Amino acid sequence: MDKNKKIALIFGAGPSGLALAYELIKKNSGICPIIIDKLNCVGGLSRTVYDGNLGVDIGGHRLFTKNKYIQSIWDEFLTVQNAPSVDDLYCERVVKYPKIGKDPNKYDDVMLIRKRYSTIIHNGKTFQYPIKINLETLSNLGFKTSLFAGLSYIKSIFLKRSDLSLQDFLINRFGLVLYNIFFKSYTKKVWGRDASEISSCWGHQRIRKLSLFKTILNALVSKFSFIKFSKETSLIDEFYYPKYGCSQLWEKMAEYIVNNGGKIIFNSEFVDFSLKDNTIISARYRNDKGVHEILANYFISSIPISDLIRGIDAPYDVKQIGVNLPYRDYVLVSFYTDDFYLKNKTEYKTVNNIAPECWIYLQEKDAVASRIQIMNNWSPYLVGDFRKNYLISLEYFLNQNDELWNLSDDKFVELAAFECEKYNLFNRKNIIKSSVIRELKAYPAYWGSYFELENLNNFLKRINNLYLIGRNGRHCYNNMDEAMLTGINTAREIVGGLEYEK
Repeated sequence: MDKNKKIALIFGAGPSGLALAYELIKKNSGICPIIIDKLNCVGGLSRTVYDGNLGVDIGGHRLFTKNKYIQSIWDEFLTVQNAPSVDDLYCERVVKYPKIGKDPNKYDDVMLIRKRYSTIIHNGKTFQYPIKINLETLSNLGFKTSLFAGLSYIKSIFLKRSDLSLQDFLINRFGLVLYNIFFKSYTKKVWGRDASEISSCWGHQRIRKLSLFKTILNALVSKFSFIKFSKETSLIDEFYYPKYGCSQLWEKMAEYIVNNGGKIIFNSEFVDFSLKDNTIISARYRNDKGVHEILANYFISSIPISDLIRGIDAPYDVKQIGVNLPYRDYVLVSFYTDDFYLKNKTEYKTVNNIAPECWIYLQEKDAVASRIQIMNNWSPYLVGDFRKNYLISLEYFLNQNDELWNLSDDKFVELAAFECEKYNLFNRKNIIKSSVIRELKAYPAYWGSYFELENLNNFLKRINNLYLIGRNGRHCYNNMDEAMLTGINTAREIVGGLEYEK
């Protein structure tokens, strides 16, 4: 490596870190990106975990963006399909594809076009998600509840609450009745506390433009193909998804970075910075070979702020804000099975007539899992023999000090298998293999010292060559394309003279 070349040291090989390194190289910045990650692979929380010819996403990530530059990056590495996928052929589905593209049965570097189906199981009944106001929904709710829900929504239009908490945010957009039915208990299960204790910032960042009015408008307009209507991300009917899972995209980007002079160091964790006059001189990282130091010109972090601040000499009160930032941890239990009992209730054809959902939200009071993920419906190429086998995951949102978190993997598999039988997904005898994946600090949360985050950020801004990017780097629960944009725009800020992407 040229000793005179400027170096950008990036902690975290997730979407934002990869996007930043990509942009530095793409714009011929003359700056060499070096990425350090604690895992042995790229992608971070957006990665796919492989087991032979099986692959399961951590959480599942739909690729959808309104940003043309982000779309162009995806298109550069994976070409959209222009012919039926194996499950389209098997089901004899009639699907419209672009004229220019690749056949997913002849090529691997393909971006699939997938139907988006999600449902909610609540009180033994199934509701479409996002909630659709149709005859099925009204029938499931009952006439009286539907009437009160309508009146409650009308009230929320004219009597707005102070938009301080997530509870305020949701009631203002859906009304108190629908909030109590679909959001109150589920929010507590996912985040471990009541929505009244969570900042409304979460809603503004994740579902900022979604409301009952938008869902109704979307349902009405979708009946008329000649009406052009820009859908919100939460309401999309289709999405892109790599043939072999999200990691396929990140691995392509990583290959591009390394082949063009960048470097990625795996299995290594951030230790600390060496600062002089508010400028970072070097950073240290640790791996099984010891502690190493790298001199660089720019230092970028997409790791959790609570981890980053431990390696920075900061005033006690500032450091405590960072150390105490809240997160939600995550456990994914996956099963490879020879049967799946949930059947298709839609007109959309599926293999063996299984349920077409990508996600099923479990809002039953006695359910421990929060979501069910059916990988067959994300990509049949991740499921081995998709014609007779199924890859099903259950998602659990926890804290690492919870009793459940501390269950052994075998005990967690037992719990998940029990829930699969309870909700009639499959029987234990149908399980071929299982796995447990744990993720610490998977989701930045919005309570506690989060409300003091601005004070911490003001301190970090004084460090001239430190940049924070990505979901965890900014403690901002944004979408994948938005996380990539933080990396791209930071690269442009470092290079100078380039306009920001919006």
